[in-house]
Amino acid sequence: MEIHQEKIRRGVIDMFRVNMGVKPGERVTVISDYPNPEQWRTLSPDSLKTMLLRTLLAKTVSEIGSESLPDCEVSLLTFPSLGRNSVEPTAETAAAMKEADVLVMITSFSLTHTAAREAACRRGTRVASMPRFLPEMFNPGGPMTADYREIHEVTRRIAARITEASAATVKCPAGTNITFSLKGRDGGVDAGIYDKPGAWGNLPAGEAYVAPLEGTAEGRIVVQRGWWADLGEDMVLTFAGGEVVSVEGGGPKGCELRSLLSPGRDEGLYWARRNLAELGIGTNPRARRTDITLEAEKIKGTVHLAIGDGSHMGGRVEADLHEDFVIPQPTLLLDNEVIMEDGELLF
Repeated sequence: MEIHQEKIRRGVIDMFRVNMGVKPGERVTVISDYPNPEQWRTLSPDSLKTMLLRTLLAKTVSEIGSESLPDCEVSLLTFPSLGRNSVEPTAETAAAMKEADVLVMITSFSLTHTAAREAACRRGTRVASMPRFLPEMFNPGGPMTADYREIHEVTRRIAARITEASAATVKCPAGTNITFSLKGRDGGVDAGIYDKPGAWGNLPAGEAYVAPLEGTAEGRIVVQRGWWADLGEDMVLTFAGGEVVSVEGGGPKGCELRSLLSPGRDEGLYWARRNLAELGIGTNPRARRTDITLEAEKIKGTVHLAIGDGSHMGGRVEADLHEDFVIPQPTLLLDNEVIMEDGELLF
């Protein structure tokens, strides 16, 4: 994989001007992680290359920003990888996040669901979180080139229906069948326009989302091979009382997840990681890639369900993990009314 600066230039400039609404005189910070010492010892050469490619992409994005935004202060900040989604960055990195007017986070591990990101937004920083982003997402025809005005309208309608609902059920042909309460929870819109102080979300964007009511999830999620990074066989998460009670299958990736959700040196945290944290509905018609969650969860006609931290989406559980699982061909019921059938929205 290579970074062809001229091929991605238009997409990067549009991101700064359209998605982030950068204005003259603003401070723009691009941050990225790079392999830490343990990862240099344990990760495969291909995994290390991909992480380094992402860091180089962040450098390229900052350079294009400096050239195309001459009236702005554009900087690049890199730091050793934290090794897992939703782990808090160092105090130094958190402080730099708050100092920016616009923050673009091109990382291998997500900082979306962290107190540092939330503190930056409270200060007024506009944030685009882009975990596991690849250069091709900026290419013509890629998910960053979708019509975000259209995405906003579709996403807003779905979020409004979610807000009205008191319960949800998700099913799919592979065996997912899970029900949970939405009482008192509002639907959110992540449509890719972050031009107001404190606005934040993913890029590429396109999802309506909600934090299910804690303690109410019952059923199971079947995570299909090819729909989660490096998952070589299907994996089944069973829920009772709102949390994961078992993880079956999944090969080596399933073993990793079982370890994260089991008591051990992280005792006192593992229970929060088991929480059903999010229901999301993808609305980006140009999102296609299934093995990178950032893009897969935005695919129009999919649903995703997450475990771990829900506090940054309107829930009550705080955790050092937020892991999304994308469900293809879903049927979604709100208050027993089918609003999506086999991936087709019905309203």
